Amino acid sequence: MPRVAFLAAAIALLPASLLASETIDYMRQVRPIFQQHCVRCHGADEQNGDLRLDTAASMLQGGNSGSAIVAGRSGESLLIDAVTTGENSSTMPPEGEGDRLTAAELKIIRQWIDQGAKGPADEQAADVSKPKGSDHWAYQPLRRDIQPPALDDPWIRNGIDAFVLEQLRAAKLKPSPEADRATLIRRLSLDLLGLPPSPAETDEFVNDTSPEAYERLVDRLLASPHYGERWGRHWLDLARYADSNGYTIDSGRSIWKYRDWVVEALNRDLPFNEFTIEQIAGDMLPKAALDQIIATGFHRNTQKNEEGGIDKEQFRVEAVVDRVSTTGSVFLGLTVGCARCHDHKYDRVSQREFYQLFAVFNGADEPTLSVPTEQQSKEEPALLAEIEDVRRRIADVDENNAIRQREWEERLAAELAELAKSKTAPDTLGVMEPFRAALKVPAEERTPAQKKLLGEEFKKHDRDRLVIVESLDELLERQKQLKANVTTTLVMKELKQPRDTFVHLRGDFLRPGAKVEPAVPAVLPPLAAAKGKRPTRLDFARWLVDPANPLTPRVTVNRVWQQYFGQGIVATENDFGTQGDRPTHPELLDWLAADFVRGAGGWELGVGDDAAGQSPAPSPQPPTAWSLKALHRLIVTSATYRQSSQGRADVRSRDPYNKLLARQARLRLEAEVIRDSALAASGLLSPTLGGPGVYPPQPDGVFRFTQRAKFWKESTGEDRYRRTLYTYFWRTSPYPLLTTFDAPDAATTCTRRPRSNTPLQALTLANDRGFMELAGGMAKRVLAEAPSGDDGGRLRYAFRLCLVRAPGDGELKDLQKFLARQRQSTDDDVKAWTAVARVLMNTDEFVTRE
Repeated sequence: MPRVAFLAAAIALLPASLLASETIDYMRQVRPIFQQHCVRCHGADEQNGDLRLDTAASMLQGGNSGSAIVAGRSGESLLIDAVTTGENSSTMPPEGEGDRLTAAELKIIRQWIDQGAKGPADEQAADVSKPKGSDHWAYQPLRRDIQPPALDDPWIRNGIDAFVLEQLRAAKLKPSPEADRATLIRRLSLDLLGLPPSPAETDEFVNDTSPEAYERLVDRLLASPHYGERWGRHWLDLARYADSNGYTIDSGRSIWKYRDWVVEALNRDLPFNEFTIEQIAGDMLPKAALDQIIATGFHRNTQKNEEGGIDKEQFRVEAVVDRVSTTGSVFLGLTVGCARCHDHKYDRVSQREFYQLFAVFNGADEPTLSVPTEQQSKEEPALLAEIEDVRRRIADVDENNAIRQREWEERLAAELAELAKSKTAPDTLGVMEPFRAALKVPAEERTPAQKKLLGEEFKKHDRDRLVIVESLDELLERQKQLKANVTTTLVMKELKQPRDTFVHLRGDFLRPGAKVEPAVPAVLPPLAAAKGKRPTRLDFARWLVDPANPLTPRVTVNRVWQQYFGQGIVATENDFGTQGDRPTHPELLDWLAADFVRGAGGWELGVGDDAAGQSPAPSPQPPTAWSLKALHRLIVTSATYRQSSQGRADVRSRDPYNKLLARQARLRLEAEVIRDSALAASGLLSPTLGGPGVYPPQPDGVFRFTQRAKFWKESTGEDRYRRTLYTYFWRTSPYPLLTTFDAPDAATTCTRRPRSNTPLQALTLANDRGFMELAGGMAKRVLAEAPSGDDGGRLRYAFRLCLVRAPGDGELKDLQKFLARQRQSTDDDVKAWTAVARVLMNTDEFVTRE
């Protein structure tokens, strides 16, 4: 046995009378021990586990594990356990971080605790949750006074360009020239709509020489309903949206109403502060509308484990942990999930603060909401009224049961008597002996069993009642079918009595520590609530988008920027903490963020501005405040965005990662946009928005390795050619195209998709039967629509359908040779042109946004 443990055990066996023989002085004997061994990690500067040991009151208050000492009972005190055996807590001091306490020091501390753990009378517990300052750039307030550099250069179109040009000049670089107009319209269409422009749309823009042509194009695209589908896909990555529950069973779920809400909200440019509040706490808004409740599906996209024998509370806790981590990544750009088991190693987020955020979401229930169509809403009240009417008629019939039953019994008894005279077996009436015996007994003398027997038999033969009760069965079946056909969606709903929340020691929900209340990390502005009230999920939602919170606008603007340039102004878009990258253009980031928040005319409500102590709510704001469309328009109308993406030797040598933006970025298209571009080129694309998930063609054997075979009856008609956004997404067996081209698995939030380059991608584009079908559709379209009936005209048309621009002479000659070879191997012209379409859809340019 180690010496310290042996001494501790020996001391524990000493009689209490011996230990209590000396009165211990806290200031003279106890405090110096803690100063020597403990306060480096549990003092004023640092509080591991949110525990301070520099005052007696702080020890009694305790940290994440609860009170460190139990006055009068040293054997039950966690502090004694920590400095001796460490059976119920971490051994202190940790290995290699200081000398263990001596036997004499242990004796003093034990005696002091057993004597009541008395400290100075005027001493108060030190505050471990006091605001913690930080000089890290991301936590600093937004600088609202920043103005673009005053540069005189005709290249500059808006403030973005001034910030960019200033850094380019400092690096002795020049911006690239503007891209050609065919490239510009393709770039804009893919970025704003996720679809390529048609040849007619391209011609209209290319031939429009007016100075406002580009801005008109931007406004037209932003007004398109397909804008919401494109940018909704980005948001659904953040929301970890899927159509199934996940884990191994991975059964289906109905939550597509949330997906459609996202698309619709973006199309109408719902201000981002309202967009956020409705998703985090739409159910708690005064007089919450149906669509605001549907919006809370954002945090119902968590996985659900349906395996037998699981602890449901464990996976409910896992879902809440996911909500905290997702909120941290999506809105704050912080890896708060790292603080689940211990204080964050790098950022100012303690374990206690993680569970204070956990408490924000821990009071929510997880109901399923019925969302009937307008027709279903009209049908149900009429059907319920009809059912109630039938039930009243049955009640009226039952009210006269006694008289009618007596008449029936008399009639039946007479029939039985006649049968007896004719010596015919009474059983021909279906009347058995127990019933005949009961029938012979006078009504007032029957036993309860006989009365029940006769009553039940009467109901079987009561024609008046039977006619009505068949009627009722039909109505109830109709009601059942109506309910079965009503769409449902998953939402959040606050419990009347919030659950208590405790720190989970080492992240284990079975080891509750100190109780905590909803709060936010102290390094950020405080979470306001109604005076004297516990902060709610709605208070937290409003805090996220309060202009005093500097993280949400910076993170949001940065993520939008990332979609246009391949990386954000902060490259680590999900980590604005101390381990993340610093912004390449810090003043540009704050200028964009401040402009995003206030819009035209300014909007300056901050935390605590409400004199009544109410939780801050958005005040009347200018039309462009928190407007995503205004932010998009600002970015895409800049000269920075409109640059050519052509590589340059000087940029490669001085800025190899193009962080200074001397040119545009070439970006491999996302999985959905690749298929949607093929759909558009084929002429088969359905423009219909919304609705349940659909099932386009996919390879055989996808579900061969899943625990359960999944439903995948291939859609026909228009649904077969819906945008890929609407493809039903099974978490354990996603649509193969999506995984091939790096779509996320929807298990956790995805703030940036990777872009890989693999042989399987080329094989998919060339040979997947879904793409083969689209190539065939494009072949038929070319043969039917090409303005010129000769091969040259058709090839030019096919080229433009896929790549927007016209082919060069060399490209056209190569295609003509290829077409000729295909005709030699088949006598079917459609098949030859299908091969041409397959080639064009498999080019690098087809899957790349220039």
